[in-house]
Amino acid sequence: MTTTEIASLLREDEVEITAIRAQGAGGQNVNKVSNAVHLRFDIRASSLPEELKARLLQFKDQRITAEGVVVIKAQQFRSLERNTFAALERLRELIAQAAFIPIQRRATKPTRGSQRRRVDSKVLRGKVKAQRGRVSDT
Repeated sequence: MTTTEIASLLREDEVEITAIRAQGAGGQNVNKVSNAVHLRFDIRASSLPEELKARLLQFKDQRITAEGVVVIKAQQFRSLERNTFAALERLRELIAQAAFIPIQRRATKPTRGSQRRRVDSKVLRGKVKAQRGRVSDT
């Protein structure tokens, strides 16, 4: 599933965005301005397809609470708009990870030629090692 398909699945009214004060260094700007973003997305109440909801709820991710709510905090940038965009992008990436279904690998047997080449290389290596013994006078 591409990010544009995921973006079309997410509805703005399902995402709750709250402006909060950021933590860490930044001086007066951090202390006065609420530029960090707290994003909450309830998986169970969303309009995502049921199988995608189930895959998201099974994810072992610290951002997903036991109640099935995704909580993302974005405070990397100085502006509220950029932090909002970053939080939404991280939510889209999380949903994209859940939407990706890896192709099942089918076990195959090695070909007869590859088996022969392997054994030949082992025999050759054994001969090289056998020649490393002590040299005798006879």
